[in-house]
Amino acid sequence: MYPETAYEITTHTPRRADYPAYLPAPEGPVMLPSEIPPGVQMVTLPGGIRTLAYTQPTVPTAPVVAVAQPIPAWAKTTALLTPTIGGGIAAAGIGLSYAAPGLIAMSQALWSAVALITAAAIGVPVLLRLGRAATGTGGGTTHITQNITASGMFGKANGTINHH
Repeated sequence: MYPETAYEITTHTPRRADYPAYLPAPEGPVMLPSEIPPGVQMVTLPGGIRTLAYTQPTVPTAPVVAVAQPIPAWAKTTALLTPTIGGGIAAAGIGLSYAAPGLIAMSQALWSAVALITAAAIGVPVLLRLGRAATGTGGGTTHITQNITASGMFGKANGTINHH
């Protein structure tokens, strides 16, 4: 009723007592990590196989000695100009603080002058009109008519102006 499955029976190969447990069980003769000669290391190949291989010893590199380099000209110029620029800004700030009351007074005077000019530009024509109406001069209005005639598209235009 059930098909019989063939199972392969294997026997457990005991581990050597002095072989590290964190390494996979090797096939064949085993060399302990303490028995590996200098210059030889246990490496894992791309296929996953672990084997012994000669390695190149790492040569310690000599420390890099810092060589003093000259300071560039632009850095010297900037370093020399920095106090000058800072002093100029400080002097400008002090000057503005002393000039502030005068500047405020000048701005108030300027606004007063603008208000006076505006009032004069509006008030003078109004006063003249009121004065003319009270004295009776220029009581009538003038009517001007203009007649312009032209003949054809490019003809000379003639016109008359009539005052009534």
